Amino acid sequence: MFKVLNTKGMARRGVLETLHGKIQSPFFMPIATKGAVKSLSSGDVRDIGAQIILSNTYHLLLRPGNEGIRKLGGLHKLMKWDRPILTDSGGYQVFSLSKINKTDEDGVAFQSHIDGKRIKITPEGSMAMQSAIGSDIVMQFDDVAAGDSSRVRYEEAMERSLRWARRCKDSYNHNQKLFGIVQGGTYEDLRELSIKGLVNIGFDGYAIGGLSVGESREHTFRITKYVASLLPADKPRYFMGGGMPEEIVYYVSLGVDMFDCVLPTRNARHGNLFVWTRNPKEAVNDAFELAQDGASDARIAQSLYKRVTITNEQYEFDESLIDPYSDCPTSLTYSKAYLRHLFKTEELLSYRLATMQNLRFYLRLMEELRACI
Repeated sequence: MFKVLNTKGMARRGVLETLHGKIQSPFFMPIATKGAVKSLSSGDVRDIGAQIILSNTYHLLLRPGNEGIRKLGGLHKLMKWDRPILTDSGGYQVFSLSKINKTDEDGVAFQSHIDGKRIKITPEGSMAMQSAIGSDIVMQFDDVAAGDSSRVRYEEAMERSLRWARRCKDSYNHNQKLFGIVQGGTYEDLRELSIKGLVNIGFDGYAIGGLSVGESREHTFRITKYVASLLPADKPRYFMGGGMPEEIVYYVSLGVDMFDCVLPTRNARHGNLFVWTRNPKEAVNDAFELAQDGASDARIAQSLYKRVTITNEQYEFDESLIDPYSDCPTSLTYSKAYLRHLFKTEELLSYRLATMQNLRFYLRLMEELRACI
């Protein structure tokens, strides 16, 4: 399933095989939460170089539901996407979105944020829904603790997640690849116990969960480095929900293989663009070396990109290309003035062009990182 092709320090370049094709790692997954990357068609996402997308079990469970997605033939058929899909288990969304939720040993009962309907997700239910979706990679259902939790809460969530991991392993669709999720908050000993428990159960890959949920970046970096050093070398490692480009470069330098984040698409919809500082190959190579040398995340970021708020008045008559170093159609074709005009006149095309720019930045970042290793 996963083969490491080369290493440089702790960083790895590899290939992950799935039912819908091979994925070159390290890689980034654009977020298609409800079965679509916001403002883009499946063709757009494919054209800018995405190898895999991420969709969410919680949202698809609410609409169109288990029976609905089965009748529609699964998500690949529904959205006309012929490449791999990873689905999150729904645990984080229950934690962050539901109006009321109650966790017990069986699962999580919650009130839908859409219509207030009472629903319960169990580990078995999450596996059943992910099977109906037809995703290539499925995540175990886990208990997510907030980033400011007590040690007692972190330990409780970690231990319950291990028990749920076993139930997921016992009930998942064996045509799919199942990943376990390492929990334990900001405590190394709890993380180590989680890893030992998950490896004992045995999974196709391992995710670093419970980070980017409110803790400081310093704690995130520390725990990621510790966990990555303990995870099996022959399995893919997935950092869930992070992050900024400089964070991804750092995590890749530690041996992490897989990433997802809402930042490129969310920033795009607010007119905030990621723009290369110079030739991407040189920028990423320098940033990667800085990360391996232990440089600060601020120095890594400075090497890579600048943020452009395209709605600013200074771009009203700026006819220069949005990003002269980008190979994205947005940057190759349109001026800053035009994209600013689209945002100011609330044209929907502004979302599409900006989203393509930011996602292509992230996908190019991963391409150049693979070339470094």
